[in-house]
Amino acid sequence: MIKQSYVRNRSFASLICIFTIFLTTISAQNELNGFDNNGERHGVWTKYFEGTNQPRYTGKFNHGKEIDTFKFYTLSNKKSVLSAVKVFNAENNLADVKFLTSYGKIISQGQMDGKKYIGEWVYFHKSSKTIMTTENYNDDGNLDGPRKVFYKNGKLAEEAVYKDGKLHGTSKWYTDSGGLLRTSEYKNDKLHGDSVFYDTEGRIATLGEYKADKRVGRWTYYKEGKVVKVEDLGDGD
Repeated sequence: MIKQSYVRNRSFASLICIFTIFLTTISAQNELNGFDNNGERHGVWTKYFEGTNQPRYTGKFNHGKEIDTFKFYTLSNKKSVLSAVKVFNAENNLADVKFLTSYGKIISQGQMDGKKYIGEWVYFHKSSKTIMTTENYNDDGNLDGPRKVFYKNGKLAEEAVYKDGKLHGTSKWYTDSGGLLRTSEYKNDKLHGDSVFYDTEGRIATLGEYKADKRVGRWTYYKEGKVVKVEDLGDGD
């Protein structure tokens, strides 16, 4: 009798031990907002808006480094609304990013390095999947290269070129039917060089030159393709 009781007690103790280990493992796997031995955030994290049970962001850390998918929220009518999704690269600080409206439509998308925009970014018209703007950023997070703006009908509205955050090169503006409205030259973010303005029929309306944002030299004005006025503004000095 004593031997049977001893065996039963040992079996019960073993079951309790196994069950405890199982629960501990599950708890560790599901632990939120944890830290590693160096005090770095590690594992799944959820932060809440202060004084609420509504998440501000959710995501996963690997010894302080964001990895995989993070979701960010704004607070609207006391409820969390998804506003951005970032998918982090485990090898560096790069993340593929999408910003969203309150009803889930993509506002813009591109890549970020920390808080800097890099590479090509695409923006969409409100309540539409039509592209509104495309622009390019260098590794310093400055506009660099072509930037284009489109009408809702998909036609090109504006195009410009940037160099390290400044307008530099030829910019053009168009009507919503594709007609050219204006061309201007820029240098270091200032109008510098020839500018040509067109009428609704595509004919030259005004032709002149800028120097560091100031009109200089000979300016010619046209009406229905004929010269109606010429003025000389000097060299601007």
